[in-house]
Amino acid sequence: MGAEEATPREAARVLVFDESDRILLLRGHDPVMPERSWWFTPGGGLDEGETTREAAAREAQEETGYVIATRDLVGPVWERTAVFDFMERPYVQHEEFFMVRVSEETPRQERLWTDVENDTLEEVAWLTLDELAASTIEVFPGALAELLPSAFAWDGELRHLGTEHK
Repeated sequence: MGAEEATPREAARVLVFDESDRILLLRGHDPVMPERSWWFTPGGGLDEGETTREAAAREAQEETGYVIATRDLVGPVWERTAVFDFMERPYVQHEEFFMVRVSEETPRQERLWTDVENDTLEEVAWLTLDELAASTIEVFPGALAELLPSAFAWDGELRHLGTEHK
């Protein structure tokens, strides 16, 4: 398929940290290629009329169970364009990344995974920076382990990560 056939999408992603600076990631696989799996941040496409901040809070809540208020999100701290195939379909996805820190006191609810998420998500896990850097499977964004220190020391400026092809 040519790039002109790729589905364009606007998306929001969330860097969810705990009090120990671990990051909450999801591990998924493509049902068409189940041998391939990867870590990625919670997030997804915007619903009609939704802002990226609203989508980030909704997606974090649906995928992790943490009830996140839009006012608690920091950022956006990063933006990037991701070009990828999922379930034999090409996408060009513009993403904005927000941050939030959760604790044991953060309200939780049951995760609300879609049918596709139930079929493709294998795990939700807290990873340290060292564990993330040592991962033997793909990570999205690809340089996440190297980028996280800039998130911890965020200066209020949106950082453009460019385009990542996977």
